[in-house]
Amino acid sequence: MQIYKTPLREFKFLIEDFLNLKESETLKKLDLETSDLMLIIEEAAKLCEETLLPLNQSGDSEGCSFNNGVVTAPKGFKEAYKTFSENGWQGLKVKEEFGGQNLPYIMNMILDEMISSTNMSFGLYPGLTANAIDAIEKSANEDLKNTYLPNLTSGKWTGTMNLTEPQCGTDLGLSKTMATPLDDGSYSITGTKIFITCGEHDLSDNIIHLVLARTPNAPPGIKGISLFLVPKFLPNESGDFVDRNKVECGSIEKKMGIHASPTCVMHYNEAKGWLVGDINKGMRAMFIMMNGARLFVGIQGLGLSETAYQSALYYSKERLQGKLSSSNQVADPIIVHPEIRKNLLYIKSINEAVRGLTLLAGNHFDNIENSSDDKEKKLSENFIALMTPIIKSYASDKSVENTNRAMQIYGGHGFITDHGMEQLVRDARITTIYEGTNGIQALDLIGRKLQTDNGALFNEFFTMIDNYQVKISNNQDMKKYIDLFMPSYDSYKSIFEYIKSLDDENEINSHAVEFLNLSSLISLGYIWLHYIEISLAKLEKHDESFYKSKIETGNFFLTKLLGETQVLCQNIRSGGKYYNDYNDKYFETAI
Repeated sequence: MQIYKTPLREFKFLIEDFLNLKESETLKKLDLETSDLMLIIEEAAKLCEETLLPLNQSGDSEGCSFNNGVVTAPKGFKEAYKTFSENGWQGLKVKEEFGGQNLPYIMNMILDEMISSTNMSFGLYPGLTANAIDAIEKSANEDLKNTYLPNLTSGKWTGTMNLTEPQCGTDLGLSKTMATPLDDGSYSITGTKIFITCGEHDLSDNIIHLVLARTPNAPPGIKGISLFLVPKFLPNESGDFVDRNKVECGSIEKKMGIHASPTCVMHYNEAKGWLVGDINKGMRAMFIMMNGARLFVGIQGLGLSETAYQSALYYSKERLQGKLSSSNQVADPIIVHPEIRKNLLYIKSINEAVRGLTLLAGNHFDNIENSSDDKEKKLSENFIALMTPIIKSYASDKSVENTNRAMQIYGGHGFITDHGMEQLVRDARITTIYEGTNGIQALDLIGRKLQTDNGALFNEFFTMIDNYQVKISNNQDMKKYIDLFMPSYDSYKSIFEYIKSLDDENEINSHAVEFLNLSSLISLGYIWLHYIEISLAKLEKHDESFYKSKIETGNFFLTKLLGETQVLCQNIRSGGKYYNDYNDKYFETAI
């Protein structure tokens, strides 16, 4: 049995103390109080804990079924989705003009985390729909917006993204799917897409596919890619969406995890579609969806890590094995043993910092929408651009590690299916792969992000940290923690300059993963400094146990985990020649 209770106190801390939303332009503009946000989170908690969590293990066991092009979700999913939609959760952050609630972006992030904690497979159905809504809202013409957004927002329809083909994954310039213009202004779409999450199912009345394809005579590579909206059902003469389009699911994949979410092979056989955005600018429109999806994947990783932590904590307090030398008991709960405590604290310190970093990025999304300061909006855009590969990659990498650490706490009981730990391990594995593998995210960070404008995005990040360091420099209670942070931070800035000085692209790319992990640790260290500063100030007047926990957990991170930066810096400076110059034939010497 998996254990999960929504960390309401944690969300309250982040909303009121860390982000200080009661002073934000966003809440003032929307006429909301932080107490309103907490009430909404509490209602979402009921949905997740009472409806979604009970379906997680059963859905994993049953999986989706496929019969002659028809995909059926596991028992209970259709009813759960109906409840989810009817209560307006799909439209949480969507504008009111399309039927949404126009709530802050961070509220959708919090909901996504809670859903991922309780039923990651279920969360993929509305999660990709939310990203499709973003892409259509920002890129489509008014007719498409008015036709499709209300039903997507209500949850009556769901959305997908169709990028990958048998011959192309990361390199989308190799796409062969064709879009031929028709006399009525629409396009005829022909091709096959694979690995399409929730491409076919029985939860919604219609499925709206966003499909990358190239038009005749389009330029080669990604410069010739356009984006098209292709519905499963087309409107008839009365405007009712009942006529079946020429798109079908050829099969669903058998896979390691997320069994309750269908991963589909989709065939487009002269299917009717409409252009989204400008011709040959499909990647620009799709990246709106992809960047949202990448943050969503990081949140999925966090959600799984949270359930793994809570489950392992519960088990470690109940399981009696061994005892301390000072104990008079026959056996002690395993939580008394150092290795168990270390693993729990490791997971906890990562989860809490990742959550803060994610919501900080979400707050920047809200700032873009609601701030009246153009300079602040640009800084927010740059922060999101920098943090997207970091959040996606590090949160998902740590999800794999953290679910394994949690399963280890269970010992043999974690390896069997009853406790649900092995499901968390299996589900976590995909997060490092889809929406751009973590290696690709690392290349994006060290390549496009670091090399653009002489590293301007990083320099803004450094300025943010430097300004904060100056702000707290006279706080004697913070000196200990600043001293723990600064050596790693200084090494990070030095490595940044070192990488900028390199002129060999292959050498630079050799350090991509190490540099991403280094950037992630510094980002989380920065978050922990904020947490500790807030907690020290609140300690004497408020929830003493909660704030003491924050201080001690942060101290653990800064003392035990942040030191990994020195090893990463050493690896980067040692160069990439050890694998770049390695003779290809040596890889096969033992075969």
